[in-house]
Amino acid sequence: MIAENMRRIIHLSDVHFGRTDPGVVAAVLALVRRLDPHLVAISGDLTQRARAWQFREARAFLDALPCPQLVVPGNHDVPLYNVARRFLDPLGNYRRYITANLRPVHTDPEFVAVGLNTTRSFTVKDGTIRPPDLRHAREALNHAGEEALKIVVAHHPFEYPEDASTRWQKAAVIRALESLAGAGADVFLTGHLHLGYTGHTAARYRIAGRTAVIVEAGTATSTRQRGETNSFNLLHIERSTIVVERWQWQQTSSEFIVADTQTFDRSTGGWSGRAPEPPPVDVRNAIRESPKTQATDPSG
Repeated sequence: MIAENMRRIIHLSDVHFGRTDPGVVAAVLALVRRLDPHLVAISGDLTQRARAWQFREARAFLDALPCPQLVVPGNHDVPLYNVARRFLDPLGNYRRYITANLRPVHTDPEFVAVGLNTTRSFTVKDGTIRPPDLRHAREALNHAGEEALKIVVAHHPFEYPEDASTRWQKAAVIRALESLAGAGADVFLTGHLHLGYTGHTAARYRIAGRTAVIVEAGTATSTRQRGETNSFNLLHIERSTIVVERWQWQQTSSEFIVADTQTFDRSTGGWSGRAPEPPPVDVRNAIRESPKTQATDPSG
């Protein structure tokens, strides 16, 4: 049940300006304004190819959304074909048009949200977290205290990268997940896959005796879809309960409707869902598992 005093967080991802549906963009803006969130979190891939005109469109989109906002970059916000810029100034246009703050933190009386930059110049679609960024995120989560609900926003999901040869990346992701969970992270908001998913870490991994809620967003406005229509998430949160709604685009009626709702309750070991989930994967065995399905676009 959703209480009136619960905080509302809109979670958008993979908007991909440069390859959007104008009708969907307009519908997202109208609906998000109507939902009147306490925070809009955008987990990366604001553009299709990190070009200046695409960032200008993304900037106009952000300006039309309610505030406050917390935004992080995605791999598509790093130039793919301009090799010089990719390595010398990979997030130059992102910093110019979106924000120069690559370690954003938003504080609220009920929650803290911490953004992580997972982009890398030397990988096309995968991402990792730099140790200084991880330390900063842990410090921000620890500083919030025990009473605040703690949210981490990043583009890449906290699961093993798709390329099985990059075993070091898998180990790095697992260490980051364990480190953030150890700092009390309650919710992970990510994107990248263009597929919606909501669950808790115990359904995928065994980590440090604590569970957190994982919320992965589909693409909110892009025509680059992977078997799902456009979608975004609305979280209703309080200290002991998290309700996650997935709003899905309906082609026939040209509107977003609530397609799925999941509720999580706090317990001594973290968070548990009210619906049963599959058994977890031991994270230490995850490094040796086979790769997941590859995307056809080299940049993910």
